[in-house]
Amino acid sequence: MPNPPRPSSGKPLHTVTADSLVTVDFSPRFDGRPRPRSRFPGPDGPRRTPRSRFPGPDGPRRTPRAHLRSRPPGPYRRLFALPGTRAFTAGNLLARLPMGMFSVSAVVMIAGSRGSYALAGAVTATGLVATGLAGPWIARLVDRYGQARVAVPATVTAVLGSLALLLCVHYGAPDWTLFAAYAATATTPNLGGMSRARWAHLLRDDPAALHTANSFEQAADELCFMLGPVLASFLTGTFFPEAGTLAGAMLLLTGALLFAAQRATEPPPRAGSATARTPLRIGTLLVCFVATGAVFGSMEVVTIAYADAQGHRSAAGAVLALQAAGSCAAGLLYGALRPTGPAERRLPVCLLSMAALMCLPLLAARAFDSLWALAPALLAAGMATAPTMVTAMTLVQDRAPVDRLNEGMSLVVTALLTGIACGSALGGWAADHVPPTAAFVTPAAAAVAALAVNAVSRIASRNSHRTH
Repeated sequence: MPNPPRPSSGKPLHTVTADSLVTVDFSPRFDGRPRPRSRFPGPDGPRRTPRSRFPGPDGPRRTPRAHLRSRPPGPYRRLFALPGTRAFTAGNLLARLPMGMFSVSAVVMIAGSRGSYALAGAVTATGLVATGLAGPWIARLVDRYGQARVAVPATVTAVLGSLALLLCVHYGAPDWTLFAAYAATATTPNLGGMSRARWAHLLRDDPAALHTANSFEQAADELCFMLGPVLASFLTGTFFPEAGTLAGAMLLLTGALLFAAQRATEPPPRAGSATARTPLRIGTLLVCFVATGAVFGSMEVVTIAYADAQGHRSAAGAVLALQAAGSCAAGLLYGALRPTGPAERRLPVCLLSMAALMCLPLLAARAFDSLWALAPALLAAGMATAPTMVTAMTLVQDRAPVDRLNEGMSLVVTALLTGIACGSALGGWAADHVPPTAAFVTPAAAAVAALAVNAVSRIASRNSHRTH
């Protein structure tokens, strides 16, 4: 009997062979195994069977990697995908790195040449006070005439002041020339503020991206102040005492020129801002910033003096970098968390944490009297710095007028620099007149003073509200 044709309808075929009835079903089967890819096109195009990540009877099956290709880029990748952002960020970081180098280099250079930490602290304090006074005026000029037209000549003047300080120290000029030369560096523009102004101009319609940019700028500040002292200590200890100041001046000039050359991302000047009145609604915060700056300035000087007393002056920058590293890590973690409650309630908690953690270096120095024991204490102490700064800056942004925010930020920088100057002078005096371990009382006392200022201002604000 010839074989019957296979039915095209998929119905079973019935036939008789000898004395048996046979039923054959030619319909498609699915046994759960993956089908091989077919090279022959189907009615809708080439047939391909997706792979599964879940194991089957013949081993693991893979899924297509389309979900990996379709994953959206991260916030920082989207941030630097904007045209011109990488160029001005690179120049700005290069110019901001010397901000953590100049004071350490000046202290090491002057103290090594003149043999007095008090003189070194007083010189750096004078330069920081002059920078704080000149900062708001330079910010007004930047707002009025633009970043490039003001930043370049201001940077050149500051570089010349640094070179003059180097020559005065090297050739043994009178002490008053050191003060005059370092005061000339006060024209250094606030490059971090100008970078934030560019981000605000580019991302004015994207608040989420602007938040990412501000977080990056805060981390960049901590990174520069972490790497700057290390680089300064390495240069002054390896080559010659003036090497840190010389390298910092060259980095500042190169980075500022590269930053100013990126005109496409520069915000337009605002001619009316020069006649605006100074925002004074952040007066109590400015006093708190002065005390916080005193923590930074005194900790820097007393740590250098302590390392020198231990016979490890070249390691002072690395130890100070740990404080900045702790601040950077805490700032990134604090920025990733969702804040609870208004900034006015979070600031006292941050200040209390800073006052408590700033006692750790004092305890470590007195208990162990070792630079290696001081290093982890500084790392832990720095973890309260960034949250305090971020919370305080949030309050400044809330209280300062919108049309005078840049000036308000400049006043904050002025307050910080004033506090750093006072802290440097007090730390230098303590390093010369008390034991090196006892000198760590200075930054702890400054942190307690910041907490006390905030407490007094809160009590006065409550009494004012009750009176009204």
